[in-house]
Amino acid sequence: MSRRERLRAQTSAEIKTIALKLMAEGGPDAISLRAIAREMGMTAGAIYSYFATRDDLVTTLTGDVYTSLVEAAEAARDAVPESDAGGRIMAWAQAVREWALANPEGFRLIYGDPVPGYRAPDHSPGIAAEARACTGITGLVAAAWPVAGSASHDYDWADFDPGLVAHTREEFPDLPPAGLALTMRVWGRMHGLMALEIYGHLRGIVHDPAAVFRDEMRDLIASLGL
Repeated sequence: MSRRERLRAQTSAEIKTIALKLMAEGGPDAISLRAIAREMGMTAGAIYSYFATRDDLVTTLTGDVYTSLVEAAEAARDAVPESDAGGRIMAWAQAVREWALANPEGFRLIYGDPVPGYRAPDHSPGIAAEARACTGITGLVAAAWPVAGSASHDYDWADFDPGLVAHTREEFPDLPPAGLALTMRVWGRMHGLMALEIYGHLRGIVHDPAAVFRDEMRDLIASLGL
C-alpha cells in the first residue's frame, strides 16, 4: 500500500469513528458529512471525496460494524465442539456481549433507532452480515432442536416474513416453523439484558451484570433441555 493509500485509509477510518461518536452524542440523525468535516477540520468538498453521501457512509459503517460482530460470534462458537449445542449457544452469547461492551456505538448503530431516511441497499455488506448473524443463531437452535423442539408450540410458515422463511428453509430444511419461532425467542433473551446494559439501564442497579447475563444464558440453555 502506498503512502497516499495509507493516508486515505486512515482518514476514512477517522471519518467512521467520528460518525459513531456523533451518533452516540446526538442520536442517529446527528450523522452528517458536514458535521464530520467540521469535527475533522476538513472542507465539505474534501470529505465528499471519501463518501459521496451520508448514506454511503452509513452503508460502509454498518457493514464494518456488523461484520466485526458476526466474526467475533462465529469465532467463539466455532471454538466449541459441534456436539456441545449448549456450549456453543453460551459462547455465541458471551462473544456478542463482550463485543457490544467494547463497541457500544456500533451496537447502537445496528440495534438502536434507525438512521432517519436511510435504507440499506440490497446486497450491501451490512445486509450480508445480518444474514450471517441470522444464520448463526438459527443454526444454534437447529442443533438444539432434536431436544428443544419437544416443548414448542405450533406455528406455520405463514406466520413469518417470506424472505426469512425462504432463507431458513434453504439453510435448515429440517427445521419446522416452530424452530424459527424458537430462534426469535433465543435471540430475544440474548439481546434483552445486553441492550439494557449497553444503554445504561443496569448502571447502579446491578454490580455484576456479567454474572446476571451468564445466569440468564444458563437458564435459557436449560430451558432448551441441553
